[in-house]
Amino acid sequence: MKRKTHFHFKQFSLRHDRCTMKVGTDAVLLGSWANIIKAKSILDIGTGSGIIALMLAQRTSSDTKIDAVEIEKKDAEQALENILQSTWPAKICIHHLPVQEFVPLNRYDLIISNPPYFINSLEPPDKRRHRARHTIALNYEALISSVQRLLKPDGKFNVILPHTESVQFNTLARRSKLFCTRKFSFRTRAEKPIERWLLEFSNYEQSIEVGEILLYDEGLEWSDNYKSLTRDFYLKI
Repeated sequence: MKRKTHFHFKQFSLRHDRCTMKVGTDAVLLGSWANIIKAKSILDIGTGSGIIALMLAQRTSSDTKIDAVEIEKKDAEQALENILQSTWPAKICIHHLPVQEFVPLNRYDLIISNPPYFINSLEPPDKRRHRARHTIALNYEALISSVQRLLKPDGKFNVILPHTESVQFNTLARRSKLFCTRKFSFRTRAEKPIERWLLEFSNYEQSIEVGEILLYDEGLEWSDNYKSLTRDFYLKI
């Protein structure tokens, strides 16, 4: 079977054939779920194909600026191509470097990341895929430290992680005075275990907004809340 090289959304299309990790549900969930209220400056850590940066460009006003950092050269190159072919090339800037070395002029209202998350699992043989999926080049402590350095005092940080990893990440974040203010679980069906957590953090402790997203209600029909969340992007909604 020929591998799909393009992914088409309602307002943009992108190529991901040269990217380490392909377009998947995690990125679509996070790009749709992130709270963009008052977000005029956004940082996307580990942008890959640029999908989340493009989703946030679609969702935000014309004066919003988005920086997207990517450590892998081929991914950064393809992300740049996708940005230049989109409606929002002036809103997004791609930076090819580790986020630990990224030094912008100003801090950000919103930082968002779909990070590597495999910690102790078997490592894939491909080195690029290894680095993209495993916490080698960017472990949780380094990500949290980068967020603290780059986030405005009243800014928000959004991330998506598997259930087990989210518990560890939340513990480390709290130790570093980043507090979870919003968390939504994601599972394919109501009877299935939680597969992902969508988490929002801030520098201030407050009550936590809790919610859940189901992919399917019955059969293969997407649930109403999943369709409501993603309807601005998926062609078939």
